[in-house]
Amino acid sequence: MTRIDRRALFTSGAAAALLAATGTSLAASPRTGGSLRLALPRDGELLQQVARGAVFDSLTEIAPDGLLRAELATAWNSSEDARIWQFDLRPDVAFHDGRLLQASDVVASLDGRRLPGAGALAVSALSAQRVEIRLEGPNPHLPYLMASPTCAIAPLGASLDLPDLPLAQMVGTGCYQVERAQDGRHFRATKVAAHYKDGQAGWVDTLEIIVIPDAAVRAEALRDGYVDVAALPRPQELLQRGGFRYHPSAEDMALAASSNVGIPRVVSQQSALDDGRIAERWWRL
Repeated sequence: MTRIDRRALFTSGAAAALLAATGTSLAASPRTGGSLRLALPRDGELLQQVARGAVFDSLTEIAPDGLLRAELATAWNSSEDARIWQFDLRPDVAFHDGRLLQASDVVASLDGRRLPGAGALAVSALSAQRVEIRLEGPNPHLPYLMASPTCAIAPLGASLDLPDLPLAQMVGTGCYQVERAQDGRHFRATKVAAHYKDGQAGWVDTLEIIVIPDAAVRAEALRDGYVDVAALPRPQELLQRGGFRYHPSAEDMALAASSNVGIPRVVSQQSALDDGRIAERWWRL
């Protein structure tokens, strides 16, 4: 057998055919612009999960590779016993209503909230951009817990009970602000101009989500170009046509996307739709 030099292959025209066959795109770098249209089932509250991931931020974020990243917090430290934590907030971050993020918003959003392994949080403001969180007992993993969607930050905690908050009333600091929404049916949001994540996340201009209960109809909507991504579609409707991309695979089709959708090299396996951050992380080719 002839040995193939990988470097030679990836500088030749054969690379395109190989990458297409494996579901990898040569255009791996994110691009800005366009609209991302999703078809989701009604079960599992996926509409709310994706909408919250687009609208709200937390103090920290767990990246698709499992690494912890700063989000609304820029730095944090703890006491030696990991029971008292202090978080520095990112300056000049605005909510979608125009008001700047303050420590009081973090206090109102998190104080009294109970987290697994941490108990009830006692949160206080040390300054306009610094908060202190006291735990009932030591927990060195608090920064990871702060990345939970249940720890999203809303203006003065107005959206503390996020599961019960109507989609149309959501106001956060995320890459996308609500344009119109109807619970259980549809959601549309637009990119926030001059967002602090520009160049790192939030690539598309608009996000549109429609709830389609039937898996076959979701597949048809993708097949006929009405949406760009379908969650849990009926596989037979797509495999017979070809030209689509599947995650994690064609045999295990959790997500199917049209060929003009850019999929990150690493997609989170922790929860559906890239941890609900698909609006921030995926793009249009």
